[in-house]
Amino acid sequence: MESLDRIDRQILNCLQRDGQLTAQDIADRVGLSPSPCARRIRRLQHDGWIKRYRAELDRERLQLDITVFVHVRLSQHQDAIIDQFEQTVGDMAEVISCHTVSGAFDYLLQVVARDLRHYESWVRRLQKLPNVNTIDSSFAIREVKAGGPLPL
Repeated sequence: MESLDRIDRQILNCLQRDGQLTAQDIADRVGLSPSPCARRIRRLQHDGWIKRYRAELDRERLQLDITVFVHVRLSQHQDAIIDQFEQTVGDMAEVISCHTVSGAFDYLLQVVARDLRHYESWVRRLQKLPNVNTIDSSFAIREVKAGGPLPL
């Protein structure tokens, strides 16, 4: 963070809240003219502070109404087994995030599904993976906050 000055942090804050802002829009908000602002944005991208831009889609309109947090415990922890599990889960479209975690489980997955039948079909695929020992699911009742900006 030492290499980011106040203006850089303001630019990043603007972009993480709305990735479609133009350099002119951002310049107006941070008190720069458009050209220096655009140069800073390119530098922030080049230096890896900005990883990518993407659209946030409406889950309800896509009929992905169910969100499930799934804890998974593996029966073995050799590198090849872990790599295979992580690759397989990474390729599952329903898994929108996967974290290794501490505690009684090895992984926490966030899964979206159209309905219970869709989730059941997905969880059956997960159960068939080699070395999956335990699966524990928690269904989200209501989303309070998601995808919030990082604190700068």
